[in-house]
Amino acid sequence: MTRKLPTDFALWEDVARTVKPLHKSKARRKPPAKAEAPPPAAKAPAPGKPIVRPPVIRHDPPPITGLDRRSERRMTRGDVEIEARIDLHGTGIERSRERLLNFLTSSRAEGLRLVLVITGKGASPFSRHTLHGKGHYHAPERQGRLRQLAPEWFHESAFRAHIAGFQPAHPRHGGGGAFYVKLRKRERRAG
Repeated sequence: MTRKLPTDFALWEDVARTVKPLHKSKARRKPPAKAEAPPPAAKAPAPGKPIVRPPVIRHDPPPITGLDRRSERRMTRGDVEIEARIDLHGTGIERSRERLLNFLTSSRAEGLRLVLVITGKGASPFSRHTLHGKGHYHAPERQGRLRQLAPEWFHESAFRAHIAGFQPAHPRHGGGGAFYVKLRKRERRAG
């Protein structure tokens, strides 16, 4: 006597009938998209009249664009020449921010391109342990306050006006307690 084996689909249906949902969930439906009116067609300028466009006013400095691959690799290896450095150890948060902004402003005015900002690693139990890589300054065991705030400051508009990119320093230059900061080129003044 041969017994007929159930097909996969029949077997699945038997199992599916015994399953109870864990949570009752209501299917959420998106409201139907409203048909948008096409944008009005631009008028063609009259022949012979120049096109007048309003001037572009830039309120925010350009964003930090980061570093090119070559610079990033050199910094990762520590093969860079640091032109100036600032040590923020033992300085309060507000005073450190002010000193750092003044340092970056004056360094850029002098035409410097690569500076080292030393923040310290903090007093965490792992402060002597040096990790290295792009995102290591976000590691949870590192609790230094200035070290945590410096990347946030670098993204503020006052700092972005001067900074082209930044990266954690190589261990020979301070590792987790320092940042390489690449400054934007000095603006040429119209004369």
